[in-house]
Amino acid sequence: MKKISIFIPCYNEEANVDPLVAEIIDTFKNELPSYDYEILFIDNRSTDSTRDCLRKICAGNPKVKAIFNARNFGPSRSNYHGILQTSGDCTICMYADFQTPANLIPKFVEEWEKGYKIVSAIKTKSRESFVMYVIRSIYYKLIRKMSDVEQIEHFTGFGLYDKSFMDVLRSLKDPMPYFRGIISELGYERKDIEFEQPKRRAGKSSYNLFRYYDDAMLGFTSYTKAGLRLASITGFIFAVFSFLIAIVYLVYKILFWQNFSVGIAPLVIGIFFLGSIQLIFLGIIGEYLMAINTRVMNRPLVVEEERINF
Repeated sequence: MKKISIFIPCYNEEANVDPLVAEIIDTFKNELPSYDYEILFIDNRSTDSTRDCLRKICAGNPKVKAIFNARNFGPSRSNYHGILQTSGDCTICMYADFQTPANLIPKFVEEWEKGYKIVSAIKTKSRESFVMYVIRSIYYKLIRKMSDVEQIEHFTGFGLYDKSFMDVLRSLKDPMPYFRGIISELGYERKDIEFEQPKRRAGKSSYNLFRYYDDAMLGFTSYTKAGLRLASITGFIFAVFSFLIAIVYLVYKILFWQNFSVGIAPLVIGIFFLGSIQLIFLGIIGEYLMAINTRVMNRPLVVEEERINF
């Protein structure tokens, strides 16, 4: 009997974990009765009663497992560590907020049995904020154009991954992984399944502007050289432009030195403008350096506090 691992990262999802487990179990009972399963949660140091809920679920069902992190290590690191702990013939990554419908699990398995090693769920519509959906769309298109590696638009990691691909992930030693980029760079041929993302069932998303920015910068620094090259090209263009302005200024001063004068305002504006450009690109270079620094230190993805039902 083949075993399917369901991996679910969570943070402050006390109202969602019980009904989600019940829905997944019903899906296997009614639509996938010939498959064994495990459900693995990794809790990223929730501050509500999520851990108490998970302990009760695990006590009543040995097929439900849980990992509790010692602190909040951020979603990228925690999610990546958790998915590596699964043991099934394939792993399905979901989220605890009900925005990744459990009714897609049978479709994932159907395509997996056809031979696809990766089955990815692609959002075509979303019932979330329209503004956020538009911003995400712009970001996906930008990073796709700038990256040397094909990037998957509107893909959150929700999908199925064969054990052979999971072994590839386990062989990587990346303390700062960008999961979606790894799938497109190192993954097998994919089967994409489109779906409409529903609203969160209960609770409030822990993602804020800084978290979105972290994710965006992780993808940007991991899979594009555009920032560094843009800084170099812009610097070269402004250097040439400044040189030409200096030549023009010198010629005018020689020819019209008695009547030629330049106020201080253009100089001040020019200094502030060039200074702001430099600061922007210093920030971009700093993001690359910070990513390199994290990878060089090679610290563990997370530190676990407790494991249940392993």
